[in-house]
Amino acid sequence: MKLLTFRSQGTVRWGAAVDGGIVDLARRLPGIASVKALLEGGDAALQQARAALADARPDLQLADVQLLVPVQQPEKILCIGVNYAHRNAEYKDGSTLPQHPSIFVRFPDSFVGHGEALLAPPESQQLDYEGEIVIAIGRPVRRASSREEALAAIGGLTIMNEGTIRDWVHHAKFNVTQGKNWQGSGAIGPWIVTADEFTAGYGQLHLTTHVNGELRQDDTTASLMFDFAHLVTYLSTFITLKPGDLIATGTPIGAGVRFEPPRFLKAGDRVEVTVDGIGTLSNPVRDEEVLR
Repeated sequence: MKLLTFRSQGTVRWGAAVDGGIVDLARRLPGIASVKALLEGGDAALQQARAALADARPDLQLADVQLLVPVQQPEKILCIGVNYAHRNAEYKDGSTLPQHPSIFVRFPDSFVGHGEALLAPPESQQLDYEGEIVIAIGRPVRRASSREEALAAIGGLTIMNEGTIRDWVHHAKFNVTQGKNWQGSGAIGPWIVTADEFTAGYGQLHLTTHVNGELRQDDTTASLMFDFAHLVTYLSTFITLKPGDLIATGTPIGAGVRFEPPRFLKAGDRVEVTVDGIGTLSNPVRDEEVLR
């Protein structure tokens, strides 16, 4: 299933993408309030959703609604830094490969949905893109004791453009929080593809990022230093991962900051992040309007 959240005629609803349209599952399953509630309901709720989709025809067209971040107000958005092996070499600092994942957090308001504009703030000219695959947790897990338990906690996958304000990342020595959380600087979507769709596993997922049609990032999850099972195991050691929590698994080489000279985003640009088996997250860029 492709689970999504959308706004139609001023109302936020949830459903599934089917045949280029949307089946309104909020109407068909009134006891389940959202995508997050569906994930919290576990296998029983997912079976309800699948039953509701059987032979269902779209109620709405994708073009007629505003797609939102699939999980609204997730409790946790955990982001993994420098997780593709080539990225470590990209820093050219002579460091060895890390023994543990690098982790930071983002806030829900720093993201928009598919099709919405990324906001370039007036305080910086260094808005950058980072295409990533995102794990959506589907069941609670703490101290996963095996790869099988960790993988079973994955409810599905979505896509992130983990927009970064590069100069603000370097305002302090030991954190990146301020550069990673500008309002509307990143995007998540267009939907969550449930885990049962990935019958071949997660080891060869292909990700590309295009800016204005130009290929900038191109890699597969075979290059990850810490794969999905490892990330869920490591993170669940110190915190309970809950349904609807999101884990951004890292970005390949090719971000704008790494070009000579750097190629940051500007108003009028369009960023498209595509992952085989999920789809394409597409967003234009516009200057943020500052009211004074």
